Amino acid sequence: MMLLQLILFSGFAGATVFIGGLLANLFDHHIEDSPAKFQIVHTLMSFGAGIILSALALVLVPKGMEELSIWGVIGSFSVGALLFMLIDKRLANSGGQQATLLAMMMDFVPESIALGAVFAIEPQMALLLAVFIGLQNLPEAFNSFRDLVKSGFSVKKTLAIFFLLSFFGIISALIGHFLLSPYPNLTAHLMIFASGGILYLLIQDIIPESKLDNNYLTSLGATLGFLIGVVGEMLI
Repeated sequence: MMLLQLILFSGFAGATVFIGGLLANLFDHHIEDSPAKFQIVHTLMSFGAGIILSALALVLVPKGMEELSIWGVIGSFSVGALLFMLIDKRLANSGGQQATLLAMMMDFVPESIALGAVFAIEPQMALLLAVFIGLQNLPEAFNSFRDLVKSGFSVKKTLAIFFLLSFFGIISALIGHFLLSPYPNLTAHLMIFASGGILYLLIQDIIPESKLDNNYLTSLGATLGFLIGVVGEMLI
């Protein structure tokens, strides 16, 4: 029964990846282009950036700092930032636009692992964490879908990718529950490593892409996204 609950919690958190892709497809291909649509898209991009930043600042880094020494934090954070700088550079050279997808997965997977690790101790906290992850996956998946389609992926192929990625929440939670819960230090290194990569991608790719000239709603969207992350963390 407990295992079924964990699968349901993590399944909800992952399902919003596919739902976000469906919403992006509906918005892009079934709603006519207009200045309002353009503004909404960029505001959603910045909203997603704010939520990613809140996960970084309120969940991944603080939880990692609780377990690691200062040198452990420096090492894992630096390796994450450098590795994803190299990946981002390679994607840029190939003309790809997968930065938001990378950021989403680097956020989604470590948090799902943490969900699985804490489930045996605090099921109620795991439920709230699943809701938090699901809410932040929605705008992140919306933005990632649009980026993948822009980089040359077909709609069907992109939706198929998102459908498969939606199961990563269950897989990650089960890994955290059965394999990593006895090793909090290893889980902490994973969180800090992901934080370095996420912060690099936010500054290099996601935040600049969400900016619009002579428009202030995008910045407000990022601020609101961060606030939602704060509220989610306080509930947890």
